[in-house]
Amino acid sequence: MKRLTDWGRVAAPALLGAALLGALPALAQQTTGVPGSPEATTTIDGKQLPPPDPKFGGVIKDDALQSKPWWAPRVTPPKSAPNVLLIITDDSGFGMPGAFGGVIPTPTMDAIAKEGLSYTRMFSTALCSPTRAALITGRNHHSVGFGVISEQSTGFPGYNSIIPKEKATIGRILLDNGYSTAWFGKDHNTPAFAASQVGPFDQWPTGMGFEYFYGFVGGDANQWEPNLFRNTTQIYPFKGQEGQWNLITAMADDAIDYITRIHQTDPSKPIFIKYAPGATHAPHHPTKEWVDKISAMHLFDDGYEKLRERIFANQKKLGIVPQDATLTPWPKDILKPWDELSPEAKKLFIRQVEVFAAYAAYSDHEIGRVIQQFQDLGKLDNTLVIYINGDNGTSAEGGPLGTPNEVAFFNGVSEMPVEEQMKFYDVWGTQYTYNHMSAGWSWAFDTPFDWFKQNASRLGGINQNMVVSWPARIKDKGGVRDQFMHVNDVAPTILEAAGIAEPEVVDGIKQVPMEGTSFLYTFDEKNAKAPSRHKLQYFEMMGQWALYDDGWLLSTKVNRAPWQAFGPANPDPLNNQVFQLYNLNENWNQTDDVAAKYPEKVAELRTKFIAEAKKYQVFPLDASVAARIVAPRPNITAGRTEFVYTRPMTGLPQGDSPFILDASYTFTADIDVPQDGGEGVIVTSGGRFGGYGFYLLKGKPVWLWNLVDLERIKWEGTEALTPGRHTVEFDFKYDGLGAGTLAFNNFSGLGRPGTGTLKVDGREVDSKQMPKTLPMILQWDESFDIGSDTLTGVNDADYKPPFPLTAKLNKLTIKIDRPQLSPADIKALEEAMKEKARAD
Repeated sequence: MKRLTDWGRVAAPALLGAALLGALPALAQQTTGVPGSPEATTTIDGKQLPPPDPKFGGVIKDDALQSKPWWAPRVTPPKSAPNVLLIITDDSGFGMPGAFGGVIPTPTMDAIAKEGLSYTRMFSTALCSPTRAALITGRNHHSVGFGVISEQSTGFPGYNSIIPKEKATIGRILLDNGYSTAWFGKDHNTPAFAASQVGPFDQWPTGMGFEYFYGFVGGDANQWEPNLFRNTTQIYPFKGQEGQWNLITAMADDAIDYITRIHQTDPSKPIFIKYAPGATHAPHHPTKEWVDKISAMHLFDDGYEKLRERIFANQKKLGIVPQDATLTPWPKDILKPWDELSPEAKKLFIRQVEVFAAYAAYSDHEIGRVIQQFQDLGKLDNTLVIYINGDNGTSAEGGPLGTPNEVAFFNGVSEMPVEEQMKFYDVWGTQYTYNHMSAGWSWAFDTPFDWFKQNASRLGGINQNMVVSWPARIKDKGGVRDQFMHVNDVAPTILEAAGIAEPEVVDGIKQVPMEGTSFLYTFDEKNAKAPSRHKLQYFEMMGQWALYDDGWLLSTKVNRAPWQAFGPANPDPLNNQVFQLYNLNENWNQTDDVAAKYPEKVAELRTKFIAEAKKYQVFPLDASVAARIVAPRPNITAGRTEFVYTRPMTGLPQGDSPFILDASYTFTADIDVPQDGGEGVIVTSGGRFGGYGFYLLKGKPVWLWNLVDLERIKWEGTEALTPGRHTVEFDFKYDGLGAGTLAFNNFSGLGRPGTGTLKVDGREVDSKQMPKTLPMILQWDESFDIGSDTLTGVNDADYKPPFPLTAKLNKLTIKIDRPQLSPADIKALEEAMKEKARAD
């Protein structure tokens, strides 16, 4: 028997096993064993979680010999309840996987499609953590606080990135009904301001019903040296193996170990796993083996327009796309046609996409190893595999040219020149890049649709695809399903498949019913063409919005490309829109706008959108993007201007550490230098792709700013510190108005110049001006460290982590002076905005 992990495999393995009963809605109570005995088990009605303790059923006399012991039965799921492997990949559009016409080898997804069902109308929210919040809760993303990612959260219920207690996750429900539950990979649903060791941990996977977590917290991660956690403890298994160890493989290894451990401990206990690899979110970090395999295939030599046409033809051959469908024109106004690129640009872009494709193929291969383990243990027959391709469309956040460093994009460097990027050509995709490909490839990988991740009004941003297998239940092998469904439908489907009721109360808190609709009915061949049961669904992301109503789609015209994050935002995103209307029953891929023909339908659907928006916490609409990144949040630094540390400490995430961008600040370290001299990190935040470091190098004090790996500005003492006690200080005076200017959609106050001065024992030893500073973020997946450096260093030329401080740290004091807008500033900005509005 060939295995799922065989390269190039298309056919699925023969999956054996007796067919189980079809899934039922909440089954009648099932018990096993002698009541009161240690081996007794029972199912529960599931209305209250955790279930109330049963009444003691034994007999208690004065002495044990006259008494009868009794044990409460263990809670188990219904006998027919399947294992569930819920897979969701990242930033991957409809036209990426082979099962849906793509050219990148995805044999695991193809095998699941052949063994089970392919779904063409699985919809996302257009952005990563909002989709994932809807996925694990069965509710709309605004309903559970994830109108945007946590790093953009604001103080409104639909946008605060806090999943409410009255909306329990699928992990929690299955756990209390007797499942083992685990989460592997990306966790972008822990608030950025609650990700430190201070907690609270109720919004971490282990606090949301997942007994075991192995993965990273945040939107992206360096796959070579990730910010990796086991449960809530940071781990560093890659140390000593940098550039060889990769999280994509390590995560599969850990999942295989977990599955085996649970099986060997209790073979009867079903498992629920949420499996969320970092692929294919930037940085694109495959191994060299996979890059070489893809490069040898020459899949992309004729450019992104030809790739788009090839994918589209494949989709028609597969019957995925209607034969009469057409493509929208290539967007020449924002993406330069391939034939107009220079030879050097073509060479760079092909390298970018080959690394992306290798990352996708590599991830699919490792997913196959996890599925194979279920088969090797004899469990695959009763395992429900849900494999969703992408939490949104393909990302275009690298801009038209791509970038070797995504952190640069988030700081406004959206179009790095090709000649600058070519310096990274030979190391593209290795630990020395935080890379993203050209948006031209992203447009092609969203075929047959257009636009990208972030664009909630275009199918390229929200129309994913999915394959599902459950050998014991699904008999229509290789079937295709076109019913409309949304990621909030997945949790209700899993519950129905397991025969487990949705709870009414969890931890004493009355629950809000799930808002998704089970699609279990589509598993039966007789329902292959049945009407969708999910009739109405809104979409909204950063001021772009849409409404699906039983085949009709009202869309706002795209008014901002994803890389255009720093300009003024639409001040009235509800009304200041160009409305488009599509009949998806007749125009499958959103190419024929009929708004002018049906103005009454436009008005009707707009009214329905407003009703849905009010119902699900979508208001207030906010079209800002970058501005929300620096908005204040209730983290542990909120309102503080002084921080004092008296001993080494590492691993404080960016969202909970002192934020010094767009501000004046002073770092003062009181240290004792030993007789043989001092060396090592005093404090650092960020890493190789953007951040700062304060350290002793050969005894000399150094302050260094890493400006997104494009430039490094260094202040350095002239002499090594003598043994004994010293005070080293770095003082920075910022020349700007700060984040307050964002209230006026004006970024002129951010990333401004400033002057830094390095002092030793009160004496100035170096001073220089920075002509520009980082405006928005440091490297998100790196931490604030004192006394040593975790993960990557801010300057490879000076040191390699951990570079521990050999001097004794007595005290580190950080003082921050953030610019405040004066009444005159506010008046001037208001007048400037009025003048701009008049000019526009």
